[in-house]
Amino acid sequence: MAALPRRLLAGLLVLASPALAAPATPEPSEAQAPAQAPVVLANHRAVYDLSLSGSTSTRAVEAARGRIVLDFRGDACRGYTMQTRQVTELTSGETGTRVSDLRSTTFESGDAREFRFKTTTVSDGDNAAPVDGTATEDASGLTVKLKGKPKPITASGPVLFPSAHMRKLVEMARAGQTTLSVKVYDGSDDGRKVYDTFAVIGHEAVSGTDLEKPLQTGPIASVKRWPVKLTYYTEGAGERTPIYTLSFDLYENGVSGRIKLDYGEFVLAGTMTTLDLDTTPPKAGKGCTP
Repeated sequence: MAALPRRLLAGLLVLASPALAAPATPEPSEAQAPAQAPVVLANHRAVYDLSLSGSTSTRAVEAARGRIVLDFRGDACRGYTMQTRQVTELTSGETGTRVSDLRSTTFESGDAREFRFKTTTVSDGDNAAPVDGTATEDASGLTVKLKGKPKPITASGPVLFPSAHMRKLVEMARAGQTTLSVKVYDGSDDGRKVYDTFAVIGHEAVSGTDLEKPLQTGPIASVKRWPVKLTYYTEGAGERTPIYTLSFDLYENGVSGRIKLDYGEFVLAGTMTTLDLDTTPPKAGKGCTP
């Protein structure tokens, strides 16, 4: 049984559209969203219970349970802070039960040029070395500095950080665009990887009898949403096997519902059990409009 990837749901991107296959070699999207109102991501705290949705490996995962707790705060003026904890227990007849506890804190500047992150992981009681660093993105590309590593990591741009990626997905969904292909950096795994991503965006949802309970009533019930399927690839050219795929309902304010995490050998479903949504309009700072 493969170990659960040391990867957060940066902004918790996920989908629930029909199964549309991503191309073997994703190409950059040339579609540009027309001018429209800025995307405002809502401050919120969400809790998702994890369960096993499927297993395809010969070394089958027979049971899974866990929880994701996500707390997202900030705006385009002050920047965005996200704290996430994901505890997962996987059970296999071959390897027994394994438990991972991943905790992450990130900050992304409002102009999407700076990203700070720290992730700690405990697997079956063993503490892995923290992944702690800073990334900057400008016209010359991406530069990542990891604590304890003397040499910076560089990559060609443009590269989006998680909140900027979320806003771009919403922009494209609003504009009726069906795909988005961009490079993304979120500090996950060992902090050294830039991912090629390919998103398929479905039509705006018009009903929701199968929505999780916290999404059925209150202010969130009137927010537009779209099914999204987001696939991550190792950066590079040529035919590549997806690292994993996230499926979810993307809400216009950045909230995610009906999550599925497909790691290839097994699939986890994330059901929202709690949503604390801050509906207070963000305050615009001098020279800055959220």
